[in-house]
Amino acid sequence: MAETPLLEVDDLHVTYRTPKGPVTAVRGVSFTLGREKLGIVGESGSGKSQTGRAVLGLTAGGGDVRAKTLKFSGTDLLTADRRTLREIRGNRISMVLQDPKYSLNPVMTVGRQISEAFLVHQTASKEEARARTLAMLKAVHIRNPERVARAYPHELSGGMGQRVMIAMMMIPEPDIIIADEPTSALDVTVSLQVLAILDEMVTRRGTGLILISHDLNLVASFCDRVLIMYAGRVVETCAAKDLHNAQHPYTRGLLNCLPKIEAHADVLPTLQRDPRWAEADGKSP
Repeated sequence: MAETPLLEVDDLHVTYRTPKGPVTAVRGVSFTLGREKLGIVGESGSGKSQTGRAVLGLTAGGGDVRAKTLKFSGTDLLTADRRTLREIRGNRISMVLQDPKYSLNPVMTVGRQISEAFLVHQTASKEEARARTLAMLKAVHIRNPERVARAYPHELSGGMGQRVMIAMMMIPEPDIIIADEPTSALDVTVSLQVLAILDEMVTRRGTGLILISHDLNLVASFCDRVLIMYAGRVVETCAAKDLHNAQHPYTRGLLNCLPKIEAHADVLPTLQRDPRWAEADGKSP
């Protein structure tokens, strides 16, 4: 018997009202998510982040979201009332944003912010919340949880700040994590450490993960499946292990633009875009 998906998205559209007329950022995106790691890749402006925000009901003002289906664990996210959405958002679906400097409250200690994320969704004492906070900081491989819990965000490095963000999002034990470029502000070594922690926690807890990224090599090695987006549409879906054998010319173009150490080229290749990729079938002859 097939496992029921955690998330069902069918024909998702996100359109913004602007002085110059409507602008559609996401056009007809469809996918399901189980207890797996799903990567969404594409250039800036392809609609990756807008897709993740639409799932959580975090589309910015002036934006309209519609879909044939947008369900989480059987709950219709399009028709759910505010109370239901508050119970889901942050508790059962969490989001890790790009840069902890802008995601963490600068005037609250790290420990207080993580505890608050727990207490908002759980009935527990402050002592229990503090104990859970220290345990979660330890789980993301922070060596001195007590000291870090007393620190303010500006006192942490980028890598440690991102670990704190992961701890904050994981403490309610959500069913799904949406990670939007979680390592974009980090150097390569720290990025690998943060991804290893995220992978460990997601695998151990059986959490579904949506990883939004520009890095094709990263999603190929880290995820189970990959959606490739262009101009608000999904142009190709493939198993992550087969990403480097993808067939769509846009995906091939992205792969060909990756710098290769062994190549001796004076000029890096550039992606030649075809307007037909943005059409409904996303194909090019």
